[in-house]
Amino acid sequence: MARNLSRSARQLYGSRSVLQSQQQAVPSRFYAKDAAPKALKGDEMLKGIFLEVKKKFETAIGVLRKEKITIDPEDPAAVEQYVKVMKTVREKADLFSESQRIQFTIKQRTAGIQDARSYLLALKDIRLKRGLTDELGAEAMMMDALEKVEKEIKKPLMRNDKKGMALLTEEFNKINQKLGIRKDDLPKYEEELEKKIAKAQLEELKKDALEAMETQKKREEFNDEEMPDVKSLDIRNML
Repeated sequence: MARNLSRSARQLYGSRSVLQSQQQAVPSRFYAKDAAPKALKGDEMLKGIFLEVKKKFETAIGVLRKEKITIDPEDPAAVEQYVKVMKTVREKADLFSESQRIQFTIKQRTAGIQDARSYLLALKDIRLKRGLTDELGAEAMMMDALEKVEKEIKKPLMRNDKKGMALLTEEFNKINQKLGIRKDDLPKYEEELEKKIAKAQLEELKKDALEAMETQKKREEFNDEEMPDVKSLDIRNML
């Protein structure tokens, strides 16, 4: 999916990177020969995870059984409707949006990082693993800013160094200005990203549906049947 995310995704990631840069094994079960097995802590944890995932899945399916989805990635209205349906799914099933996932990953991966340089390198690693490109050139600018600050303070910049981080923040604010990134615009980037994802997912649905119909058409009993237009398919009838 990352390959389908165009400038909106990259701009959102670049924006979040710049604006946020301040910031068990389960035991084996053993059974006594004639005794009932006791539930272990690991088992209870797995059971809880399973029930939580099952609940989210059933909630999502419940929404999809009611909401109409038109498989037409070229129709802006169909894409908009799909965005609304998936937003409802996320809200009711308590799931992350793509932008929230990026934010969560950044927070999780950088929680224990103490120096600013390792933090920025972690952001780069996250971006590369998600298949996003830095079209804005934000990473190079941030590294240049860090070099400038470390040269000024004559030591590596630590994230708990308030004065040093304040200097870096000033440099990042200049980068934001240069790139035309404003914190107030982040919701707009997020909205554009969700539309890009929705369109990409509808394109994938359309591709899968066409492949399935082509496969069915090759069967002798369907040779004389005309395949329906993908746009006429109603997913609700197939759940």
